[in-house]
Amino acid sequence: MTGGPGAVLVMGEALIDLVPSPRDPGTLHAQPGGAPANVAAGLAGLGTAGWFAGTLGGDGFARAIEERLVSAGAELGLCGRSELPTALAVADPGPDGTGYHFHLQDTATFRIAERAADAGKFGAVYVGGLAAVVSPAAEAVAATARAAAERSVLVVDPNVREDRTLDAESGARRLRELCAAAGIVKASDEDVLRLWPGAAPDETCGRLARDGRLVLLTRGARGATAYTRAGEPVTVPAVPVGVVNTIGAGDAFMAAVLNWLSREGAFARAADLAPGEVASMLGFASRVAASVVAQEGTLPVAVA
Repeated sequence: MTGGPGAVLVMGEALIDLVPSPRDPGTLHAQPGGAPANVAAGLAGLGTAGWFAGTLGGDGFARAIEERLVSAGAELGLCGRSELPTALAVADPGPDGTGYHFHLQDTATFRIAERAADAGKFGAVYVGGLAAVVSPAAEAVAATARAAAERSVLVVDPNVREDRTLDAESGARRLRELCAAAGIVKASDEDVLRLWPGAAPDETCGRLARDGRLVLLTRGARGATAYTRAGEPVTVPAVPVGVVNTIGAGDAFMAAVLNWLSREGAFARAADLAPGEVASMLGFASRVAASVVAQEGTLPVAVA
């Protein structure tokens, strides 16, 4: 049987991050990544059925990605296959976060089939990452998202990336359209400013929430805030840890939120959570995100 009310369909890319070694910054090592693949693996590791609906290529990188997803417990029954190579993201860590240079053309990563017919079989459907804006995946993501908004709970993480290979204007439009259709939106303060310039992130998130969404705003070391339909915003501080790595922290936060909502049977009422529930959810997600920041790699550690 596919899915179920507590399961999450995760649609998007699985790629390889080429990351400077902490012991030798001049050497890059290959690390399975892609925000959706990170979320699917994170969900499974936390105990929620995460079905990864991306496409894996025919090279050694794809085999490493598959091994990571399978070992985490992610379901691959809706994952496509291709003989094309895997997309690469060259990480460029800096004091203000990690930038990327993408190698995306003619890869298996974005040959993703739409899953509109499957959307209603899951408690929630997550979309986001590069697949939401890079064709031909973007069209499949949009079709699946429309079905999810009607038959399930659509979850969007815009995860905005600015890079010369992406069309900033059409990409921003696509991401705003996905957020408008979503029941749950998770975004960083940088994401919000890039998509809705001219307004403070708090103002934008409050407006999105009042239209009937749970909106989660992450601010890195300054913590996270949740906005619901009628309640006051709830903020929790970031968990203090020694920073080893920031790649994948936002994806771990997202996986933890979805895991919490699944355990509470709360996907459908996410926009109307009580303040105490919101605080519990945010605290859990912040602890899970901190578990990634404190280690190498992107897989979260289960926390109390």
